[in-house]
Amino acid sequence: MTAAALTGIAVLDLSSVGPAARAGRMLSDYGATVIKVGPVPKQAGVQITPPFYAYSGHRDMQRIAVDLKASAGRDAFLRLAASADVIIESFRPGVVARLGIGYDDVRSVNDDIVYCSTSGFGQDGPYSQWAGHDLNYLALSGYLDCSERAPGGKPPLPGATVADAAAGGMQAVMGIMAALVRRSTTGDGQYLDVSIADGALSLMALYIDEYLATGIEPGPGHYILTGRYACYDTYECADGRWVAVAAIELAFYRNLCRLIECEQWAEHQLDDAAQDAIRGDFRSVFLTRSRDVWVERLAGADTCVAPVLTVAELVEDPHYAARGLIATAVRDDGRTFRQLGTVLAGTDRGRREFKVRDATITDTDELLAGAGLSLATITALRDEGVVA
Repeated sequence: MTAAALTGIAVLDLSSVGPAARAGRMLSDYGATVIKVGPVPKQAGVQITPPFYAYSGHRDMQRIAVDLKASAGRDAFLRLAASADVIIESFRPGVVARLGIGYDDVRSVNDDIVYCSTSGFGQDGPYSQWAGHDLNYLALSGYLDCSERAPGGKPPLPGATVADAAAGGMQAVMGIMAALVRRSTTGDGQYLDVSIADGALSLMALYIDEYLATGIEPGPGHYILTGRYACYDTYECADGRWVAVAAIELAFYRNLCRLIECEQWAEHQLDDAAQDAIRGDFRSVFLTRSRDVWVERLAGADTCVAPVLTVAELVEDPHYAARGLIATAVRDDGRTFRQLGTVLAGTDRGRREFKVRDATITDTDELLAGAGLSLATITALRDEGVVA
């Protein structure tokens, strides 16, 4: 088996939840050695403790608990940072500098470090100190405004943490990987200011660029992707379940019209005056059969039709099963649960089983000894409550 892309890369991950934790998860899946740096138990209230299954239970990761507010804890962290390749943090802008573990502090002991700060709105700018979550970033980016409205004109609540995962976590991983490639040729480290709100703009680039170039403001029903045409919509079926239709290309649209016996509309795909009538006929037709019957008839026939699956359905879906995307996690006591496997291209997608340790178990002694601290020093730090 080919070695994973990031084998040999050491990452210190200071995050507990959110986009940075997603980034740590993805870097680990690409083969990096990820060390989760969390607070000692007496500080447990300062961070959210995610459930045991969150972020894949931090499988394949090591843990260390350090009081970063204590000078000895800061020094211990910097000893670890001296041999790290990447640091990820998600404190509010300015916090790591006050703790003495910011980019300049780490660079003084490791001048080629790739240091990634993730935050909601970036390290500077008028909103940099705002608190926020996924919905806020999608609101600011125009994503919510361009999405189809609920009855009464209410902007929708997305069904996934799109900004946290794609605009934040994936942006951080792309930036880190690019910085590591750059470092391999120049020897230089890099500081990365990952703003989730900025990343959300990249998700909206198609509409933002259209507005900037033409002055035409996008919104619900403006464009083929935002509900203007019947060929790109969802339709209820006879069993109360739904299908998604995305027949953008004319050939796919004509196939759809033929197979659902609506050929009278085959040449009217983008006829604005006909859209209400087309939708009405499509709705009536789809209500005549169950979702799975329609999927069997249409999905493989070049119509761009797919079922709207529930989470309970998708984890049993034969396509995902064939691609090995659902894995088994084994806990310390032998109990098992299923979880999403390594799904991204370039990761080890063949693994079907992972070990997941209890969150209270740390590798503190081993990691600090590896950083050069003596057993006596580590014992003293434990006795003082600086590490755990």
